[in-house]
Amino acid sequence: MSASWDPDTFRVGVQGVLDDFLDHQATLLAPLGPDATRLLAEARTSVTGGKRFRAAFCHWGHRAVAPANDHPESLARACASLELLHASALVHDDYMDASDTRRGRPSTHRTFEAEHRAAGWRGDPEQYGAAAAILLGDLLLGWAEEMLRGSGFPPERVLDGQRVFDLCRNEVIAGQFLDVSVQARGRADVDTAMTVLRYKSAKYSIERPLHVGAALAGATADQLDLLSRFGLPLGEAFQLRDDLLGVFGDPDTTGKPAGDDLVEGKRTVLVALALDGASPAEAERLDAALGTDLSRADVDELRTVIDGSGARQRVESMITDLAEQAVTALGAADVDPQARGALTELAAAATQRTV
Repeated sequence: MSASWDPDTFRVGVQGVLDDFLDHQATLLAPLGPDATRLLAEARTSVTGGKRFRAAFCHWGHRAVAPANDHPESLARACASLELLHASALVHDDYMDASDTRRGRPSTHRTFEAEHRAAGWRGDPEQYGAAAAILLGDLLLGWAEEMLRGSGFPPERVLDGQRVFDLCRNEVIAGQFLDVSVQARGRADVDTAMTVLRYKSAKYSIERPLHVGAALAGATADQLDLLSRFGLPLGEAFQLRDDLLGVFGDPDTTGKPAGDDLVEGKRTVLVALALDGASPAEAERLDAALGTDLSRADVDELRTVIDGSGARQRVESMITDLAEQAVTALGAADVDPQARGALTELAAAATQRTV
């Protein structure tokens, strides 16, 4: 671990910034009464915990360009704003995927659905939960922009960072629509699955956070391009690891049910490769089972099919190749040595994780 880079301390700092921001929002919304208080409570839950990769890549994207870090408090707020963006995406994503859990607890739409049902209110509890999740996700997205805009950097730097943030937001929303459209069609080849992966997750997880931080430091177009050569392949490797965990991850570690991506019918690169590599009968079985109510035995059977097709090993090889490409590009880039060391460590953490 780099002498001056402690990920645990960094995560605690990000949480503190988020807590302070939500305390302020709670004061502003207090006149709305107890329902607003309930919404704020769920917002706090949605931004508690997590790996804080987006905040970390924003921080070190900035430090790569401006090693002195003359605006530490402003940078902390900018980094935290990306965690609000991430929380917004997760709240909406869980509803669109009909996910029951997030980090081992009920997802937002399920939480509010349960509250409606327990109170015996009128109307459809599921519709109430859906409405609450949509509104909370929108609120978190608005707060992300508000926090970045009020981060405290000079106005011209904020404008540069906001331009990247706007692009990031647009890419992730459009990428999410690509994803739901692929699921609706019930098919996706490897190239299509990679496009979804790139725009729904890879860019907004690593490349754009690097760019936001760098833009706030006054990065040139060439400097942003150098960070892309590192950040984009690493983001793809990061999401490929997530896809493997969505099928083969340990529920006690991931906080998600076993084989959750299979139950949700995700047409990932892993699944596309498995459909290509499996026997016709096994491919038909896998294709028909995606998105259905699978038992643990069913999940184990489909895992065996995916393993036997060679898809799992191919994805592992892709992760290794992409991570090596990213680290090689970083090694050749003219960036601050301390930032290079921290980003190298983050690359390993992002691609070798179990959660």
